[in-house]
Amino acid sequence: MLEIKSARKVFFKGQADEKIALDGLNLSLKTGDFGVVIGSNGAGKSSMLNAISGALILDTGKVQINETDVTGMPVYKRAAKLARVFQDPMKGTAASMTVAENMLLADLRSQKRRLRQGLNATRLAAYKERLALLGLGLENRLDTRVELLSGGQRQSLSLIMAVGGEPELLLLDEHTAALDPRTADIVMKATVKAVEALKLTTLMVTHNMQHAVDYGNRIIMLDAGKVRLEIGGEEKKQTSVADLIGHFAVKTDRMLLAS
Repeated sequence: MLEIKSARKVFFKGQADEKIALDGLNLSLKTGDFGVVIGSNGAGKSSMLNAISGALILDTGKVQINETDVTGMPVYKRAAKLARVFQDPMKGTAASMTVAENMLLADLRSQKRRLRQGLNATRLAAYKERLALLGLGLENRLDTRVELLSGGQRQSLSLIMAVGGEPELLLLDEHTAALDPRTADIVMKATVKAVEALKLTTLMVTHNMQHAVDYGNRIIMLDAGKVRLEIGGEEKKQTSVADLIGHFAVKTDRMLLAS
């Protein structure tokens, strides 16, 4: 479903501060996979998501979604295939528009229809039903401008907007990191519910080790722009946070020995 082949990206090439962001990265997701990506700062997690979404152009390598080569495809064209929820609750929504208008924009973008079809009664009822699943009361605030929502409410809205079009690929970019624990838990439960109900192929980046253990069917550890470890199947079910910390410790020891 998702194939990243020999992806390489170097920033400031040939300069003193040259940085290898992706170093021959290879990653594959099957349809319906929920991969959870972990790694320290600078491991290449954001660069990988940017390469998939088109925000970052690779130096070499290839990105395929459902056997379509999207490597040279601009962001707006890839948007028909994927949806992304960012860490910053301020991204992904139009602040000056209402909750209902934001959801309409998301619907029309995914369905390739024009805005003039408007907010009819059927559509508003559907939006209320979707938002009620969050348990945050957003179904009663369809006419509220998004800029007046809390960060958690806005992030929850971003999630509902992202999954509404049933994208071929859902990218979650540390989407609960900026939220308080209670709201983060609500958003994660809503995420899992949506992913399972719609059978969405999902790639989630997180620094939360417990989330890596609790969610998804695969753990993917990145380091220095490469996949260093993959855990899936029964091994994933039996993996604990302590195990993951142990893997990080082994990785660090090997780096020190190699230096």
